[in-house]
Amino acid sequence: QVQLVESGGTTVQAGGSLRLSCAASGTTFRGFSMAWFRQIPGKEREGVAAIVGYDGSTVYADSVKGRFTISKDNAKNILYLQMNSLKPEDTAIYYCAADVLSTWARRLDRSEYNYWGQGTQVTVSS
Repeated sequence: QVQLVESGGTTVQAGGSLRLSCAASGTTFRGFSMAWFRQIPGKEREGVAAIVGYDGSTVYADSVKGRFTISKDNAKNILYLQMNSLKPEDTAIYYCAADVLSTWARRLDRSEYNYWGQGTQVTVSS
């Protein structure tokens, strides 16, 4: 059974940095792509960053490009999201997701992922 457990969410001042972690277990994750999504109450869950399982390529939402970095420790099955230059609009619940992609072009599409963590709250104060 696939399990994803996020950690690292907290309150940070605007301009600060934070690193989220997602510990994955329950399968070898061979070929799995992994991604970070975020959601604000009342809004759709949006893709933030993804790392493709079979080639290691990464993709970012325009809103975080140049500020966030996604990475993965394959030996430990841990996914990271390094977030720098945080802004109040980055405030959200951040979710880790994993699955084998059906379409490379939909790496940040939530419908591509069937495995989700419980989320971790990130609050950026101004």
